[in-house]
Amino acid sequence: MNSRAAAVLAALAAGAVVATILIAVLWFDGSSTSTTPTPPGAAQRTAANSVSPISPSTSAATSAPKSGGYRLVPDVTTATFDRMVDFAIAPGTNGQEAVIITQHEGQLWRVSLSGSFQPSLFGDIQGRINKGEEEGLLSLAFSPDYQQDRRVYLYYTSDDCGDGSGCSYLSRFTVDGSGLDEGSETVILKVPQFASNHNGGRVLFGPDGYLYLSLGDGGGGGDPTETGQDNTDLLASILRIDVTGESAYSVPPDNPFVGRPGADEVWAYGLRNPWRYSFDASTGEMWVGDVGQNAWEEVEPVVKGGNYGWDCYEGFQPFETAGCPQGGFQFPRTVYGRNDGQSVIGGYVYRGAVMPELYGWYIYADAYSGKIWAVDTASQTSPPVLLAQTDAFISSFAELPNGELLVLTFNNAIDRLARL
Repeated sequence: MNSRAAAVLAALAAGAVVATILIAVLWFDGSSTSTTPTPPGAAQRTAANSVSPISPSTSAATSAPKSGGYRLVPDVTTATFDRMVDFAIAPGTNGQEAVIITQHEGQLWRVSLSGSFQPSLFGDIQGRINKGEEEGLLSLAFSPDYQQDRRVYLYYTSDDCGDGSGCSYLSRFTVDGSGLDEGSETVILKVPQFASNHNGGRVLFGPDGYLYLSLGDGGGGGDPTETGQDNTDLLASILRIDVTGESAYSVPPDNPFVGRPGADEVWAYGLRNPWRYSFDASTGEMWVGDVGQNAWEEVEPVVKGGNYGWDCYEGFQPFETAGCPQGGFQFPRTVYGRNDGQSVIGGYVYRGAVMPELYGWYIYADAYSGKIWAVDTASQTSPPVLLAQTDAFISSFAELPNGELLVLTFNNAIDRLARL
């Protein structure tokens, strides 16, 4: 751990926060970078996304968001668990009652948004996971047909890959009554991991009904196995699979690399550690925060078949270019450097009504610095706006049915983004 990260965590600990580093081992080399560079002219970022839009994208903004004009306010006050990393609305409740909180240690909690009932244990898989800094239970997604099939999908890390090595698991469980049937596990994917870090970390269903999973480059520093530019494995990628039916999964026929050995499941690649991504509730476009190496944290929309550059590029800058393609990269929408943080937390495109000036802006944060930014998704060039400087160790964002955004923290709290 570098001295800056240690100082941040020490400050959090002074506030009675247990802040184990989960999100990214950055192999920080002391670089100090903050000025956003100009992208190379050889390869331009593509704005289009192949996911069909949910509804027309119309901006309700009346003015640009004000720099420093926002804060975090307490919300979901009964959710005071250690190391909360994910949040999913229980289908059939419209978010008015039950949500499921994913805890890094392996427990899942059923919590009321309105405070109408006390938290209760929804599931516990502590015995199946390893609990390293970036390992553990990382994400949960409900099936789009949950009210009929009662299926829940978990993404977690384990020491057991069948050969004694570590693995990332994507598994399906069923819900029996009001809780997870822990004996119902069906393993969908097992992805071998040669190191403990860079596991990616999110599982979501897209607006097309397919399941998406983000995976990091397998760990270490500098992509030692050169998996970033290899789309014939599953690492350093976002995957897209069909999990309907009784089989583990099938490959959607319109995936970009169908028929290429080892790449059928890959939707996009060249990502270092895509911890959190989301889909725009209005357009269906995917946005991701990709954790950087020594210098730059990236924010970008994800397109079908896109190559996001790692480890040829970190942000807009060459990193290790020997043997790299001459072009065809998707460069970030924006980046930030070490003066502003060191572990990006991807959020959501804001589609709420309370803060119309943020409508259509992508909200993201940095875990260590507690800074929260917004960038206009309708522009490819306008700079991001620093919305808030907080003292929170931010682990993830959550979107409510009304489009308002919550922020999960390692401060044992879930907050809401609001104006000052």
